[in-house]
Amino acid sequence: MSEAILSGIRVIEGSAFVAAPTAGMTLAQLGADVIRFDAPGGGLDWKRWPLTASGDSLFWSGLQKGKRSIEIDLRSEEGREQLSQLITMPGPGNGIFLTNFPARGWMSYEKLKERREDLIMVVITGNHDGSSEVDYTVNPAVGFPEAMGPRDSAVPTNNLIPAWDIALGGLAVVGLLAALRHRDLTGEGQLVEIALADVAMATVGHLGRIAEVQLEGRDQPRDGNFLYGAFGADFPTADGRRVMVVGLTGRQWKALKEATGTEELFDKVAEATGHDLRGEAGRYKARDLIRELLTPWFAERTLEQIRETFAGTGVSWGPYQTFKQLVEEDPRCSEANPMFSTVEHPVGTYLTPASPLKFSRSGRLPARRSPHLGEHTDDVLGLLDEAEAAQPAS
Repeated sequence: MSEAILSGIRVIEGSAFVAAPTAGMTLAQLGADVIRFDAPGGGLDWKRWPLTASGDSLFWSGLQKGKRSIEIDLRSEEGREQLSQLITMPGPGNGIFLTNFPARGWMSYEKLKERREDLIMVVITGNHDGSSEVDYTVNPAVGFPEAMGPRDSAVPTNNLIPAWDIALGGLAVVGLLAALRHRDLTGEGQLVEIALADVAMATVGHLGRIAEVQLEGRDQPRDGNFLYGAFGADFPTADGRRVMVVGLTGRQWKALKEATGTEELFDKVAEATGHDLRGEAGRYKARDLIRELLTPWFAERTLEQIRETFAGTGVSWGPYQTFKQLVEEDPRCSEANPMFSTVEHPVGTYLTPASPLKFSRSGRLPARRSPHLGEHTDDVLGLLDEAEAAQPAS
């Protein structure tokens, strides 16, 4: 295999929770030397759920894969000086800092730039003005919880997935690598700022929801598990499971009718109701009727029978699964998927994903373990001595 695609790049990460650790992990999985610093004894997310029976954080373990971990006391002048030196170490692959900590005082871009003019610093904030937000406060503000849940619900349904944090982490990587390319071309560093709320608000705009309000005066109503704007619905099976089936495209809709033997039935429905089921809008308007007519077909079959019937047909569908069912039943979440391997971590041995990215020349680095807290402190701080020794005598 060729050298990892980000080999030779060193990123210092000061982070907590999801977005910034995700960005650092993404870089580490591509071969960058990512050094995460924490306070002695662990930072804000050191004991975040889910936990093992012994109290170790599986959350922390999952987001630190492939990184080096150091403990450093930033309340002390010595600790702040050591970290400042580490962030601004000389060398073409150094001088890159990723953080969602408050970038002020000695940790500000301006102060660190005094030590290294071409510093690249990526700062993650909650709002564009620097004020605090988290995924679970941003999400309620952007409309989706009010459009989720059963039709007869009077309360919003928040999302358990930290979707905006995850999107922010990916965009922070894009920003960092774009700034690095600019530095490679021009020798100039820069500050890159990205706000969690801006990522969420931009996504709402990208998906047409702002335009829908301003141009059409329309809000999306709560509609259970129906797909907005096309046909998609959930169905209970004979063995007590549930599946989601989508007829978004014409090809998917045709495959669904053929696999369930309902082509003639839906031709008659279209003729009787006037709904043009050949298009997304027609299938969306007829979604309740379509679901009602297909429900008996699914209710007479087990999940496995449905899986066998739909195999190779082009039907777009998937089972609803708990996390436990995912791990125990789905081959995509197993070593049958080359992204996964079983890795021994400090918290225990478990199935571990590598990067979802696979490059034709560089391949994909295997999944790597998470570090012990502070495992690399001596080695990393030793880099400062090496850097000082490499400086020409004055």
